[in-house]
Amino acid sequence: MSAEGGHRVAVIPGDGAGPEVIAEARKAVDALDLDIEWDVLAWGSDRYHAEGAMMPPDALDVVRAHDAVLLGAVGDPSVPDHVTLWGLLLPLRQGLDLWANVRPARLLDGIPSPLAGSPPIDMLFVRENTEGEYAGVGGRAHGGLELEVALETSVFTRGGVRRVLDYAFARAQQRRGAVVSATKSNASRFGYVLWDEVAEEVAAAHPDIRYERVLVDALAARLVRDPLSVDVVVASNLFGDILTDLAAALHGGMGMAASASLAPSSTTPGLFEPVHGSAPDIAGRGIANPVGAIWSAVLMLESLGEAEAAARLMGALEAVCRSGPRTVDVGGTASTSEVGDAVARAAADA
Repeated sequence: MSAEGGHRVAVIPGDGAGPEVIAEARKAVDALDLDIEWDVLAWGSDRYHAEGAMMPPDALDVVRAHDAVLLGAVGDPSVPDHVTLWGLLLPLRQGLDLWANVRPARLLDGIPSPLAGSPPIDMLFVRENTEGEYAGVGGRAHGGLELEVALETSVFTRGGVRRVLDYAFARAQQRRGAVVSATKSNASRFGYVLWDEVAEEVAAAHPDIRYERVLVDALAARLVRDPLSVDVVVASNLFGDILTDLAAALHGGMGMAASASLAPSSTTPGLFEPVHGSAPDIAGRGIANPVGAIWSAVLMLESLGEAEAAARLMGALEAVCRSGPRTVDVGGTASTSEVGDAVARAAADA
C-alpha cells in the first residue's frame, strides 16, 4: 500500500550476516533519493529465543500493510534449520501466496567464474514457490522406534503448475525466447507427469517460444557444460532451489545471488532476499558480499514500478563489479561496507 506516491518497505534484517548486507542494500537505495519509508521488523532467531516464535501471530497482516519486504536471511546454529525455515520464510511465501520465485543468474563483468573462459552466463530461473516438495504435507509416526516412519508428500496442482509455467513463458518473451522445463517424470510418475502435461499445453499456446523438457540431472550437467544454451528455466520448488545454487556458483558464488518471491498480477507485497543464507561463519567480520542483497533491491524497485531507479542501481552495481572494490569471495579485498559505499556513490552519480 503506497501513500502519497511513496513506498513503504518492511525490512527484516534477520540473522547472521543478514543485517550487514541489508544495511548496504538500504544505503544503495537511499542514494537514489526515492520516497521510501523503511519499517524495520525485528523478526528472526533472536525473537525465537526471547518469545518462542520467529515472528508474531499477525505477521501476514503486518506484511500486507507494506509494498514490499526486504529480507536479509534467517538461520542460526542455535536453532534447528527446519524451525527457522518453517517459522518465517515458508509461512510468508505460502501465506502471501508468493508463488513465483525469480532468480537471475548473470555473470557481471569483473566477477570471476569457475568455468573456463568465464562465458557470459545469463539465465533466469522461475521456481514454483508454494507447493511441490516444500508444501509441508506429511508427518512422522512411531517416534524413536525401529519402525519410525517419516512421510514427505509432494503436492502438484494443475493450477499451481500452470500459473508458474505461464509466467516463465511470459518472461521468456521478454528475453531470448526459450524455456527449459526441469522435470523428473521418468521416475516421479505422478507429480512430474502432470507438470509435463501442463507444460506441453502452455508451450502449445506459445508457438513463438522454444520449449524443451529436460530431466533435472541432465540439466544440472548442461548448466556447467553449456550455460549459454539456457535462457529461462522453470522448475519445481525443490529443483529450482538446487539448480539456482549451482547457477550462483557459476556467476560468482552465493554472495552474488538475488531473488524475488512474487505474486504476479496482484497487489500482494513481494519478498526480496539474497539467497546466500545467514552465513554464520562470517557474520560480524565485515566481509560478506552485499551484491546479492543490492541486486535483490534492484528486483524490488522493478516490482514497485521504479524502473528508472532500478536501472540506475543495477548500472551502479555493474560498474562496481567491473572496476572494484570487491569482497574477498570474488577476488577482492574490500569490506562489506566499502562495496556498499561504492555502489551508493555510483548510484547517486548516475
